[in-house]
Amino acid sequence: MDLLQNIRIVLVNPLFGGNLGSICRAMNNNGITDLAVVDPRPDMDMDEARKFSCNARAQLEAREEYATLAEAVADRTVVAGASARTGFYRDTAYSPREFAPIGLESAKDHKIALVFGREDKGLFNEELALCTHIIQIPSSELYTSLNLSHAVYVCCYEMFNAAGVFQPAEETAPEADNDLRERMFAVWREMMIETEFVHDQKLEHMMMGLRRIFNRGKLTSPDCKILMGLAKQSLWVADQWKKEKHD
Repeated sequence: MDLLQNIRIVLVNPLFGGNLGSICRAMNNNGITDLAVVDPRPDMDMDEARKFSCNARAQLEAREEYATLAEAVADRTVVAGASARTGFYRDTAYSPREFAPIGLESAKDHKIALVFGREDKGLFNEELALCTHIIQIPSSELYTSLNLSHAVYVCCYEMFNAAGVFQPAEETAPEADNDLRERMFAVWREMMIETEFVHDQKLEHMMMGLRRIFNRGKLTSPDCKILMGLAKQSLWVADQWKKEKHD
């Protein structure tokens, strides 16, 4: 997590409290905790910010405020500014995914920053001049500008993903062996007969179809036992129905 702790999210003169709160949540979703706000607006709706931050309210309260962008990034090595506009050397921009390994390489031993501009005007050229890299988030031509909090989330996610911090859960149950699978298929075969789901002349064809369905993915022992239980319960219901029918 040290890599992520060396990443600062810098917001330049943001407009809306809702975005500020949502950004705190987005940062914490991705293990990033250093937030700086440049030239904060005195009229920002902080009640809205607290509402949108949800359980990341502590992150909101821990934010640091600076008068200028230069002060906010003074101790940073790599400084990446996000921009949706064209021109001013933006043709050398990186996508968030392309930038992530570059930023993380520096974050191994130094502190870096990702900078985001105003909701309505973005980053000015003189602010982008303070950046070592420019990030441009791929988007449809239907609407190229992202909501500020969404843009922060996309960039934070790519840094988090590239850091390799998240480890997805792995299947711990043992894979079903052939004996267990065949016992399961035998119960299903009996169930299809007793419930009159299929006639005798189509039974084997249906069984092959069933095998194809269940063999498309890995079946664990618990999977097979659940499926056997379902078939056995169906057999019991079919037996009860037949008894009631004869009565």
